[in-house]
Amino acid sequence: MKYRASHIVSLLSRLIATPSLSREEGDTAAIIQEVLEAESMRVYRQGNNVWATHPHFDPAQPSLLLQSHHDTVKPNAGYTRNPFDPTQEEGKLYGLGSNDAGGALICLLYTFLHFAEQALPFNLVYCAAAEEEISGRNGIESVLPLLPSISCAIVGEPTQMQMAVSEKGLLVIDAVAKGQAGHAARDEGINAILIAMQDIALLQQPLFPELSPTLGKVHLNVTSIHSPNRQHNVVPDECRFTIDIRVTDCYTHEDILQRLQQQLNSQLTPRSMRLRATCIPDTHALVLAGKALGRNTYGSPTLSDKALMPFPTLKMGPGHSSRSHTADEYIYIHELQEGLDIYIQLIEQLAQFPQL
Repeated sequence: MKYRASHIVSLLSRLIATPSLSREEGDTAAIIQEVLEAESMRVYRQGNNVWATHPHFDPAQPSLLLQSHHDTVKPNAGYTRNPFDPTQEEGKLYGLGSNDAGGALICLLYTFLHFAEQALPFNLVYCAAAEEEISGRNGIESVLPLLPSISCAIVGEPTQMQMAVSEKGLLVIDAVAKGQAGHAARDEGINAILIAMQDIALLQQPLFPELSPTLGKVHLNVTSIHSPNRQHNVVPDECRFTIDIRVTDCYTHEDILQRLQQQLNSQLTPRSMRLRATCIPDTHALVLAGKALGRNTYGSPTLSDKALMPFPTLKMGPGHSSRSHTADEYIYIHELQEGLDIYIQLIEQLAQFPQL
């Protein structure tokens, strides 16, 4: 095999040492572009998104997208290390973005390069996307119309190289309870806080009872509440609260919103209807190829670029999601070698199927 863990560690260390917070990924985009061009790939860039095809790309064949993201969250206050100093200790590579999702990003890149001169019954398209951590519109969503026609995708995220076949969607709703102002000393006015409290109490009821086989139940939480009223002697006429809803594949965003509007007295405004729950069928060739390699399937509660892709996608990559967004983030070096090996084996196995 041409590429080994040492190649992955070297390139991943360069990326860790190059800050790439969401919307500020220009320098890491340049590094990825440089590496792909040095290997004579066909490379394209829009904004901070970089994608590539092999020189022998055949538009008559179906295409498999290998995609991950190179932006990171901001380092949190708990860091005891320099988040931009890639350090190897006890078999671990420390640094911001090492686990989420630098390991998957670089393993997929070297998987893509591994097959550059090999004939496959499908094309490989590699994409390093921006703004994943903020679900930004200038990330993968802006690139999809520019890519070749994609049949299916592997989305690189830390899953311990198991197969996340489904993923919860996200629906955030801003709710406004309306009342009527009055003097707090008299029996007048309609208290908007009490209206909000009644609605919040109702949200604790099982409004969405259907269970997904892989994702379980819809999770709903009220994550903030406030009233613009700052006077202790005035009955508030408005109270605002935010509802964070993790949607399963049993419901659409429209289903959720309609049911809540029927049940609650507050005015409801969704922030976005874009981030949908997704599920790839167990019978899809990608899943069958993974099962042939002994990979397990599960449903993921965390969001990724998978939510924005209109074709079947499998989320899979080295690392562990519990390390994501944590202080002193790291990935094991042996996980990087395993990630590269399994990605390559998965594509080789996939090539045995009659169609993608």
